[in-house]
Amino acid sequence: MVEPVKLVFTNEYVGELHSKNGVFKLGDQLGGLNPYDMMLGALGACFYATFIAIVNKKRLTFAGATIDISGEKREEEPATLKTVLINLEINNGSNEAQFRRSIELAAKYCSVHETIKKVAEITINIKFI
Repeated sequence: MVEPVKLVFTNEYVGELHSKNGVFKLGDQLGGLNPYDMMLGALGACFYATFIAIVNKKRLTFAGATIDISGEKREEEPATLKTVLINLEINNGSNEAQFRRSIELAAKYCSVHETIKKVAEITINIKFI
């Protein structure tokens, strides 16, 4: 089961998302997240959690990673995502070929990636630093 969330709004587009892990600002306020911020963030978090599970099973080592995600919406309504670009930097990866395979598997097994890919073309660029 997916953990439930609760959204509480004022009579404007200002609100909070309450989850078991905390409270997050939403909408037109300082620090407020918008729907696509949350969607791209969910994609990155799911992808990385899946990636970490795979890397740990393979006993690969690295110092960290940075993920930058952007998207482009379609012109027509509803303006669903058309493309998504994931730029992934791996710091001090121990085996480049195994990391590339782990990234492919993470994309395949990340449920948010699989959901978004039904409407958008997703490209992953990998850089080892």
